[in-house]
Amino acid sequence: MKLFNTLTLFSLLLSIGCSKTTDNSLPNVYVSYRDALSSPKLNKLSSAGNAVLIDGYGIAGLLLYKRVTDGVIVAYDRCSTVNPDKRCAVTIDNNNVTVTDPCSQAKFNLEDGQPSKAPATLGLKRYSVYTTQFEIVVSN
Repeated sequence: MKLFNTLTLFSLLLSIGCSKTTDNSLPNVYVSYRDALSSPKLNKLSSAGNAVLIDGYGIAGLLLYKRVTDGVIVAYDRCSTVNPDKRCAVTIDNNNVTVTDPCSQAKFNLEDGQPSKAPATLGLKRYSVYTTQFEIVVSN
């Protein structure tokens, strides 16, 4: 009987541990990006309301945006939270206010990363940003 209870408990724990998650959360990946604010690729960040895409970091690249509301630079992972296993990288819309997931057509607001059009229900993954007078550091 003791063996039966042990096997039953083990089977239950195994089935719970192997269940597929459907929360659309993104995996944690190490991010450490550093660049000079005077770098030509970051030139657009000198004005509020502009965004820059950086490849090679995070899950699907980084999206840096200088908010209109307070002039602060924020960083998001470009990977859409809609079906994150597809790793669809959001693209900047012409209005520089939203980004679109090309796979699902979901939209996200750049000021706060939150969804602005279905089927998105979770906001973009955000990273920490530290700026000095001369450089920017994005990390987690």
